Amino acid sequence: MSSPQQVFLRDAMRRLNMTRDAFSNRIGVSRRALDTWLLPEDSAESRAMPDIVERFVTEILGSAATEAGATQSVHSSTAASQILFEGRPQLISVDQFSRDSVEALFRVADVMQPIARRQKISRVLEGAVLGNLFFEASTRTRVSFGAAFCRLGGSVCDTTGFTFSSMAKGESIYDTSRVMAGYVDALVVRHPEQGSVAEFARATHVPVINGGDGPGEHPSQALLDLYTIQREFSRLGKIVDGAHIAFVGDLKYGRTVHSLGKLLALYRGLKITLIAPRGLEMPDHIIDKISTNGHVVEQTQNLVEGLKGADVVYATRIQKERFADESIEGYTPDFQINQALLDAACGRDTLLMHPLPRDSRPGANDLSVDLNHDPRLAIFRQTDNGIPVRMALFAVLLGVDRQVQHSMRDATWRHPTYLGPDDAVFHGID
Repeated sequence: MSSPQQVFLRDAMRRLNMTRDAFSNRIGVSRRALDTWLLPEDSAESRAMPDIVERFVTEILGSAATEAGATQSVHSSTAASQILFEGRPQLISVDQFSRDSVEALFRVADVMQPIARRQKISRVLEGAVLGNLFFEASTRTRVSFGAAFCRLGGSVCDTTGFTFSSMAKGESIYDTSRVMAGYVDALVVRHPEQGSVAEFARATHVPVINGGDGPGEHPSQALLDLYTIQREFSRLGKIVDGAHIAFVGDLKYGRTVHSLGKLLALYRGLKITLIAPRGLEMPDHIIDKISTNGHVVEQTQNLVEGLKGADVVYATRIQKERFADESIEGYTPDFQINQALLDAACGRDTLLMHPLPRDSRPGANDLSVDLNHDPRLAIFRQTDNGIPVRMALFAVLLGVDRQVQHSMRDATWRHPTYLGPDDAVFHGID
Protein backbone atom coordinates (compact mmCIF):
# COMPACT_ATOMS: atom_id res chain seq x y z
CA MET A 1 0.00 0.00 0.00
CA SER A 2 1.45 3.37 -1.03
CA SER A 3 0.02 5.15 2.04
CA PRO A 4 -0.71 3.97 5.60
CA GLN A 5 -3.99 2.11 6.00
CA GLN A 6 -5.30 4.80 8.37
CA VAL A 7 -4.81 7.47 5.69
CA PHE A 8 -6.29 5.23 3.01
CA LEU A 9 -9.43 4.46 5.04
CA ARG A 10 -10.02 8.02 6.22
CA ASP A 11 -9.64 9.20 2.64
CA ALA A 12 -12.15 6.60 1.48
CA MET A 13 -14.73 7.59 4.09
CA ARG A 14 -14.37 11.26 3.16
CA ARG A 15 -14.68 10.54 -0.55
CA LEU A 16 -17.78 8.41 -0.01
CA ASN A 17 -19.16 10.84 2.62
CA MET A 18 -19.82 7.96 5.03
CA THR A 19 -19.71 7.55 8.78
CA ARG A 20 -17.70 4.69 10.25
CA ASP A 21 -20.88 2.66 10.76
CA ALA A 22 -22.05 3.17 7.18
CA PHE A 23 -18.60 2.47 5.78
CA SER A 24 -18.13 -0.75 7.78
CA ASN A 25 -21.52 -1.95 6.54
CA ARG A 26 -20.63 -1.03 2.97
CA ILE A 27 -17.44 -3.11 2.98
CA GLY A 28 -18.97 -5.92 5.05
CA VAL A 29 -16.88 -5.80 8.23
CA SER A 30 -17.69 -5.10 11.85
CA ARG A 31 -17.36 -1.58 13.22
CA ARG A 32 -14.84 -2.88 15.75
CA ALA A 33 -12.62 -4.31 13.01
CA LEU A 34 -12.68 -0.99 11.17
CA ASP A 35 -11.79 0.84 14.38
CA THR A 36 -8.72 -1.34 14.93
CA TRP A 37 -7.52 -0.63 11.37
CA LEU A 38 -7.87 3.11 12.03
CA LEU A 39 -5.80 3.10 15.21
CA PRO A 40 -2.20 4.39 15.07
CA GLU A 41 0.24 1.64 14.19
CA ASP A 42 1.96 1.83 17.58
CA SER A 43 -1.32 1.17 19.43
CA ALA A 44 -1.56 -2.21 21.16
CA GLU A 45 -5.01 -2.72 19.62
CA SER A 46 -4.04 -1.78 16.07
CA ARG A 47 -4.53 -4.50 13.45
CA ALA A 48 -3.36 -4.79 9.86
CA MET A 49 -6.09 -4.48 7.24
CA PRO A 50 -6.35 -7.54 4.93
CA ASP A 51 -5.24 -6.96 1.34
CA ILE A 52 -8.64 -8.04 0.06
CA VAL A 53 -10.27 -5.14 1.93
CA GLU A 54 -7.91 -2.66 0.29
CA ARG A 55 -8.76 -4.07 -3.14
CA PHE A 56 -12.49 -3.96 -2.40
CA VAL A 57 -12.39 -0.37 -1.14
CA THR A 58 -10.35 0.67 -4.18
CA GLU A 59 -12.98 -0.88 -6.45
CA ILE A 60 -15.75 0.98 -4.60
CA LEU A 61 -13.89 4.27 -4.91
CA GLY A 62 -13.23 3.64 -8.58
CA SER A 63 -16.92 2.99 -9.21
CA ALA A 64 -17.89 6.12 -7.28
CA ALA A 65 -15.40 8.20 -9.28
CA THR A 66 -16.75 6.83 -12.56
CA GLU A 67 -20.31 7.61 -11.55
CA ALA A 68 -19.29 11.16 -10.68
CA GLY A 69 -17.55 11.57 -14.02
CA ALA A 70 -14.13 11.82 -12.39
CA THR A 71 -11.05 10.88 -14.37
CA GLN A 72 -8.41 10.95 -11.64
CA SER A 73 -7.23 7.81 -9.86
CA VAL A 74 -7.90 7.22 -6.18
CA HIS A 75 -4.70 8.84 -4.92
CA SER A 76 -3.93 11.33 -7.70
CA SER A 77 -5.95 14.31 -6.45
CA THR A 78 -3.79 17.21 -5.36
CA ALA A 79 -4.47 20.52 -3.69
CA ALA A 80 -1.38 22.17 -5.19
CA SER A 81 -3.02 23.60 -8.29
CA GLN A 82 -6.12 24.64 -6.37
CA ILE A 83 -4.64 26.69 -3.51
CA LEU A 84 -3.81 29.70 -5.65
CA PHE A 85 -4.15 33.42 -5.00
CA GLU A 86 -4.14 35.41 -8.23
CA GLY A 87 -2.24 32.58 -9.90
CA ARG A 88 0.37 32.12 -7.17
CA PRO A 89 0.65 29.28 -4.60
CA GLN A 90 -0.44 31.40 -1.63
CA LEU A 91 -3.20 31.13 0.97
CA ILE A 92 -5.01 34.39 1.75
CA SER A 93 -8.68 33.39 2.09
CA VAL A 94 -10.77 30.25 2.43
CA ASP A 95 -12.61 31.55 -0.64
CA GLN A 96 -9.77 29.91 -2.59
CA PHE A 97 -11.06 26.46 -1.63
CA SER A 98 -13.62 24.13 -3.11
CA ARG A 99 -14.86 21.15 -1.16
CA ASP A 100 -12.63 18.89 -3.28
CA SER A 101 -9.50 20.94 -2.60
CA VAL A 102 -10.27 20.98 1.14
CA GLU A 103 -10.51 17.19 1.10
CA ALA A 104 -7.29 16.94 -0.93
CA LEU A 105 -5.47 19.06 1.67
CA PHE A 106 -6.86 16.92 4.49
CA ARG A 107 -5.52 13.79 2.80
CA VAL A 108 -2.07 15.36 2.98
CA ALA A 109 -2.68 16.28 6.65
CA ASP A 110 -3.53 12.64 7.39
CA VAL A 111 -0.15 11.62 5.96
CA MET A 112 1.50 14.17 8.29
CA GLN A 113 -0.02 12.71 11.46
CA PRO A 114 2.88 10.35 12.40
CA ILE A 115 5.32 13.26 12.07
CA ALA A 116 3.10 15.58 14.10
CA ARG A 117 2.88 12.87 16.79
CA ARG A 118 6.69 12.67 17.03
CA GLN A 119 6.65 9.08 15.75
CA LYS A 120 8.28 9.81 12.40
CA ILE A 121 10.73 12.36 10.98
CA SER A 122 10.82 13.96 7.54
CA ARG A 123 13.35 16.38 6.07
CA VAL A 124 11.61 17.33 2.81
CA LEU A 125 12.03 21.05 3.62
CA GLU A 126 15.67 20.80 4.74
CA GLY A 127 17.42 24.05 3.81
CA ALA A 128 14.19 26.02 3.44
CA VAL A 129 13.60 29.06 5.65
CA LEU A 130 10.23 30.36 6.88
CA GLY A 131 9.70 34.02 7.73
CA ASN A 132 7.09 34.43 10.48
CA LEU A 133 6.08 38.10 10.25
CA PHE A 134 3.64 38.81 13.06
CA PHE A 135 2.82 42.51 13.33
CA GLU A 136 0.22 41.61 15.95
CA ALA A 137 0.64 39.62 19.15
CA SER A 138 0.48 35.84 18.77
CA THR A 139 1.68 32.78 20.61
CA ARG A 140 -0.19 29.69 19.40
CA THR A 141 -0.44 30.55 15.71
CA ARG A 142 3.15 31.79 15.42
CA VAL A 143 4.67 28.82 17.26
CA SER A 144 2.36 26.34 15.51
CA PHE A 145 3.44 27.53 12.06
CA GLY A 146 7.08 27.50 13.14
CA ALA A 147 6.83 24.01 14.63
CA ALA A 148 5.07 22.70 11.51
CA PHE A 149 7.84 24.04 9.27
CA CYS A 150 10.56 22.63 11.53
CA ARG A 151 8.86 19.21 11.63
CA LEU A 152 9.47 19.03 7.88
CA GLY A 153 13.14 19.90 8.31
CA GLY A 154 13.02 23.66 7.67
CA SER A 155 14.16 26.53 9.86
CA VAL A 156 12.30 29.64 11.05
CA CYS A 157 13.01 33.36 11.41
CA ASP A 158 10.54 35.18 13.66
CA THR A 159 9.60 38.81 14.10
CA THR A 160 6.77 40.09 16.29
CA GLY A 161 5.20 43.55 16.60
CA PHE A 162 5.50 46.86 14.76
CA THR A 163 7.99 48.28 17.25
CA PHE A 164 10.81 46.07 16.01
CA SER A 165 9.84 46.32 12.34
CA SER A 166 11.13 48.67 9.66
CA MET A 167 7.49 49.41 8.92
CA ALA A 168 7.60 51.54 12.06
CA LYS A 169 10.09 53.68 10.14
CA GLY A 170 7.67 54.16 7.28
CA GLU A 171 8.64 51.23 5.04
CA SER A 172 5.80 50.11 2.77
CA ILE A 173 4.23 46.65 2.75
CA TYR A 174 5.53 46.22 -0.80
CA ASP A 175 9.13 46.95 0.18
CA THR A 176 8.96 44.76 3.28
CA SER A 177 7.53 41.83 1.36
CA ARG A 178 10.01 42.10 -1.50
CA VAL A 179 12.97 42.34 0.86
CA MET A 180 11.82 39.35 2.93
CA ALA A 181 11.36 37.31 -0.25
CA GLY A 182 15.11 37.61 -0.76
CA TYR A 183 15.73 36.10 2.67
CA VAL A 184 13.16 33.32 3.08
CA ASP A 185 11.34 30.65 1.06
CA ALA A 186 7.86 31.17 2.55
CA LEU A 187 6.09 33.81 4.61
CA VAL A 188 3.39 33.66 7.26
CA VAL A 189 2.02 37.13 7.91
CA ARG A 190 -0.30 38.42 10.63
CA HIS A 191 -1.34 42.06 10.43
CA PRO A 192 -3.99 44.12 12.28
CA GLU A 193 -5.44 45.62 9.09
CA GLN A 194 -7.88 43.65 6.95
CA GLY A 195 -6.57 43.11 3.42
CA SER A 196 -2.95 43.82 4.33
CA VAL A 197 -1.75 40.23 3.94
CA ALA A 198 -3.05 40.21 0.37
CA GLU A 199 -0.78 43.22 -0.25
CA PHE A 200 2.18 41.20 1.04
CA ALA A 201 1.21 38.35 -1.28
CA ARG A 202 0.99 40.56 -4.36
CA ALA A 203 4.51 41.87 -3.79
CA THR A 204 6.24 38.50 -4.00
CA HIS A 205 6.22 35.14 -5.72
CA VAL A 206 7.20 33.12 -2.62
CA PRO A 207 4.31 31.36 -0.84
CA VAL A 208 2.49 33.64 1.60
CA ILE A 209 0.01 32.36 4.19
CA ASN A 210 -2.46 34.63 5.95
CA GLY A 211 -1.95 34.19 9.70
CA GLY A 212 -4.80 36.63 10.44
CA ASP A 213 -5.59 40.04 8.99
CA GLY A 214 -7.43 42.13 11.57
CA PRO A 215 -11.15 41.30 11.60
CA GLY A 216 -10.84 39.69 8.17
CA GLU A 217 -9.89 36.02 7.97
CA HIS A 218 -7.76 33.33 9.57
CA PRO A 219 -7.83 30.58 6.93
CA SER A 220 -5.43 28.08 8.48
CA GLN A 221 -7.38 28.19 11.76
CA ALA A 222 -10.61 27.46 9.90
CA LEU A 223 -8.95 24.55 8.09
CA LEU A 224 -7.70 22.98 11.31
CA ASP A 225 -11.13 23.56 12.89
CA LEU A 226 -12.89 21.77 10.04
CA TYR A 227 -10.28 19.00 10.11
CA THR A 228 -10.95 18.59 13.83
CA ILE A 229 -14.71 18.45 13.28
CA GLN A 230 -14.27 15.75 10.63
CA ARG A 231 -12.01 13.61 12.80
CA GLU A 232 -14.25 13.96 15.84
CA PHE A 233 -17.37 13.25 13.78
CA SER A 234 -15.71 10.15 12.35
CA ARG A 235 -15.38 8.77 15.87
CA LEU A 236 -18.95 9.76 16.76
CA GLY A 237 -20.54 8.28 13.64
CA LYS A 238 -21.48 11.65 12.13
CA ILE A 239 -20.73 13.56 8.93
CA VAL A 240 -20.50 17.30 8.39
CA ASP A 241 -23.44 17.40 5.96
CA GLY A 242 -26.62 18.03 7.92
CA ALA A 243 -24.86 19.00 11.17
CA HIS A 244 -26.01 21.71 13.60
CA ILE A 245 -23.21 24.20 14.33
CA ALA A 246 -23.58 26.93 16.97
CA PHE A 247 -21.21 29.93 16.87
CA VAL A 248 -21.05 31.82 20.18
CA GLY A 249 -19.45 35.12 21.19
CA ASP A 250 -17.95 38.00 19.22
CA LEU A 251 -19.05 37.11 15.69
CA LYS A 252 -18.38 40.61 14.34
CA TYR A 253 -14.64 40.73 14.92
CA GLY A 254 -13.94 37.00 15.40
CA ARG A 255 -12.08 36.29 12.15
CA THR A 256 -11.93 32.56 12.92
CA VAL A 257 -15.72 32.23 12.67
CA HIS A 258 -15.74 34.26 9.45
CA SER A 259 -13.37 31.79 7.79
CA LEU A 260 -14.93 28.66 9.29
CA GLY A 261 -18.43 29.79 8.36
CA LYS A 262 -17.39 30.19 4.73
CA LEU A 263 -15.70 26.78 4.69
CA LEU A 264 -18.78 25.11 6.17
CA ALA A 265 -20.85 26.66 3.38
CA LEU A 266 -19.12 24.18 1.04
CA TYR A 267 -21.08 21.36 2.72
CA ARG A 268 -24.80 20.57 2.54
CA GLY A 269 -27.87 21.00 4.68
CA LEU A 270 -26.35 22.61 7.76
CA LYS A 271 -28.19 24.38 10.53
CA ILE A 272 -26.05 27.24 11.82
CA THR A 273 -27.07 29.13 14.93
CA LEU A 274 -25.39 32.48 15.55
CA ILE A 275 -25.38 33.56 19.20
CA ALA A 276 -23.83 36.98 19.83
CA PRO A 277 -24.27 39.97 22.13
CA ARG A 278 -26.11 42.91 20.63
CA GLY A 279 -23.78 44.87 18.34
CA LEU A 280 -21.38 41.97 17.81
CA GLU A 281 -23.45 39.95 15.35
CA MET A 282 -22.00 38.14 12.34
CA PRO A 283 -21.44 40.50 9.35
CA ASP A 284 -24.16 40.30 6.71
CA HIS A 285 -21.77 39.31 3.91
CA ILE A 286 -20.67 36.24 5.90
CA ILE A 287 -24.29 35.29 6.58
CA ASP A 288 -25.04 35.66 2.87
CA LYS A 289 -22.12 33.34 2.08
CA ILE A 290 -23.27 30.75 4.60
CA SER A 291 -26.88 30.87 3.42
CA THR A 292 -26.16 28.71 0.37
CA ASN A 293 -26.48 25.00 -0.36
CA GLY A 294 -29.72 24.87 1.60
CA HIS A 295 -28.23 25.91 4.94
CA VAL A 296 -30.54 27.25 7.66
CA VAL A 297 -29.10 30.25 9.53
CA GLU A 298 -30.67 31.43 12.79
CA GLN A 299 -29.63 34.33 15.02
CA THR A 300 -30.37 34.67 18.72
CA GLN A 301 -29.06 36.20 21.93
CA ASN A 302 -30.50 33.38 24.03
CA LEU A 303 -27.57 31.12 24.83
CA VAL A 304 -29.54 28.20 26.28
CA GLU A 305 -32.03 28.03 23.42
CA GLY A 306 -29.35 28.51 20.78
CA LEU A 307 -27.24 25.62 22.02
CA LYS A 308 -30.03 23.04 22.08
CA GLY A 309 -29.41 20.20 19.66
CA ALA A 310 -26.01 21.50 18.54
CA ASP A 311 -23.49 18.97 17.26
CA VAL A 312 -20.71 21.56 17.55
CA VAL A 313 -20.49 24.58 19.85
CA TYR A 314 -17.78 26.95 18.65
CA ALA A 315 -17.10 29.64 21.24
CA THR A 316 -15.03 32.79 20.72
CA ARG A 317 -13.76 35.46 23.07
CA ILE A 318 -14.75 39.13 22.88
CA GLN A 319 -12.20 40.96 20.68
CA LYS A 320 -12.07 44.14 22.78
CA GLU A 321 -8.83 45.24 21.11
CA ARG A 322 -10.76 45.74 17.84
CA PHE A 323 -13.65 47.75 19.28
CA ALA A 324 -14.32 51.22 17.94
CA ASP A 325 -17.39 52.52 19.78
CA GLU A 326 -19.14 49.21 20.48
CA SER A 327 -20.44 48.37 23.90
CA ILE A 328 -20.81 44.84 25.22
CA GLU A 329 -24.37 45.26 26.36
CA GLY A 330 -25.92 41.91 27.18
CA TYR A 331 -22.60 40.13 27.54
CA THR A 332 -23.01 39.20 31.20
CA PRO A 333 -21.69 36.27 33.24
CA ASP A 334 -24.87 34.44 32.18
CA PHE A 335 -23.34 34.27 28.70
CA GLN A 336 -20.48 32.06 29.88
CA ILE A 337 -20.36 28.45 28.65
CA ASN A 338 -19.75 26.27 31.67
CA GLN A 339 -20.35 22.69 32.78
CA ALA A 340 -23.88 23.28 34.07
CA LEU A 341 -24.95 25.03 30.87
CA LEU A 342 -23.40 22.40 28.62
CA ASP A 343 -25.07 19.58 30.56
CA ALA A 344 -28.44 21.34 30.46
CA ALA A 345 -28.47 22.38 26.82
CA CYS A 346 -26.29 19.88 24.96
CA GLY A 347 -25.96 16.15 24.44
CA ARG A 348 -23.14 13.80 25.43
CA ASP A 349 -21.71 13.88 21.91
CA THR A 350 -21.67 17.68 21.47
CA LEU A 351 -18.25 18.91 20.39
CA LEU A 352 -17.04 22.03 22.24
CA MET A 353 -14.44 24.10 20.39
CA HIS A 354 -12.63 27.42 20.79
CA PRO A 355 -9.84 28.97 18.67
CA LEU A 356 -7.98 30.17 21.79
CA PRO A 357 -6.83 32.08 23.67
CA ARG A 358 -9.70 31.83 26.10
CA ASP A 359 -9.98 34.16 29.08
CA SER A 360 -9.57 31.84 32.07
CA ARG A 361 -9.70 34.53 34.73
CA PRO A 362 -12.45 34.27 37.38
CA GLY A 363 -15.65 35.93 36.19
CA ALA A 364 -14.59 36.01 32.54
CA ASN A 365 -17.40 35.59 30.04
CA ASP A 366 -15.65 32.89 28.06
CA LEU A 367 -15.29 29.12 28.07
CA SER A 368 -15.19 28.09 31.72
CA VAL A 369 -12.23 26.13 33.11
CA ASP A 370 -14.67 23.80 34.89
CA LEU A 371 -14.99 22.04 31.50
CA ASN A 372 -11.32 21.08 31.39
CA HIS A 373 -11.98 17.41 32.18
CA ASP A 374 -15.09 17.07 30.04
CA PRO A 375 -14.36 14.78 27.04
CA ARG A 376 -16.57 17.01 24.89
CA LEU A 377 -14.00 19.79 25.22
CA ALA A 378 -11.88 19.54 22.06
CA ILE A 379 -9.79 22.72 22.32
CA PHE A 380 -6.48 20.93 22.86
CA ARG A 381 -7.21 18.35 20.20
CA GLN A 382 -7.86 21.38 17.96
CA THR A 383 -4.45 22.89 18.66
CA ASP A 384 -2.75 19.52 18.17
CA ASN A 385 -4.44 19.22 14.75
CA GLY A 386 -2.98 22.59 13.77
CA ILE A 387 0.43 20.98 13.26
CA PRO A 388 -0.47 18.38 10.58
CA VAL A 389 -2.78 20.84 8.80
CA ARG A 390 -0.12 23.56 8.65
CA MET A 391 2.51 20.99 7.66
CA ALA A 392 0.19 20.01 4.82
CA LEU A 393 -0.15 23.65 3.73
CA PHE A 394 3.62 24.12 3.61
CA ALA A 395 4.15 20.83 1.77
CA VAL A 396 1.50 21.65 -0.82
CA LEU A 397 2.51 25.28 -1.37
CA LEU A 398 6.19 24.34 -1.66
CA GLY A 399 5.48 21.33 -3.87
CA VAL A 400 6.83 18.50 -1.68
CA ASP A 401 3.55 16.88 -0.58
CA ARG A 402 4.15 13.77 -2.71
CA GLN A 403 7.62 13.26 -1.21
CA VAL A 404 6.63 13.16 2.45
CA GLN A 405 5.40 9.58 2.68
CA HIS A 406 8.61 8.19 1.17
CA SER A 407 10.90 10.42 3.24
CA MET A 408 9.78 9.30 6.70
CA ARG A 409 12.00 7.54 9.19
CA ASP A 410 11.45 6.62 12.82
CA ALA A 411 11.95 9.26 15.51
CA THR A 412 14.70 8.26 17.93
CA TRP A 413 13.90 10.43 20.93
CA ARG A 414 11.50 9.62 23.74
CA HIS A 415 8.10 11.25 23.25
CA PRO A 416 5.15 11.23 25.68
CA THR A 417 2.11 9.07 25.01
CA TYR A 418 -0.16 11.88 26.19
CA LEU A 419 0.92 15.47 25.73
CA GLY A 420 -0.95 16.92 28.71
CA PRO A 421 -0.95 15.48 32.25
CA ASP A 422 -4.77 15.51 32.26
CA ASP A 423 -5.26 14.12 28.74
CA ALA A 424 -7.63 11.15 28.81
CA VAL A 425 -7.91 8.14 26.54
CA PHE A 426 -10.37 9.35 23.95
CA HIS A 427 -12.68 6.34 23.55
CA GLY A 428 -9.61 4.35 22.52
CA ILE A 429 -10.02 5.60 18.96
CA ASP A 430 -7.89 8.26 17.32
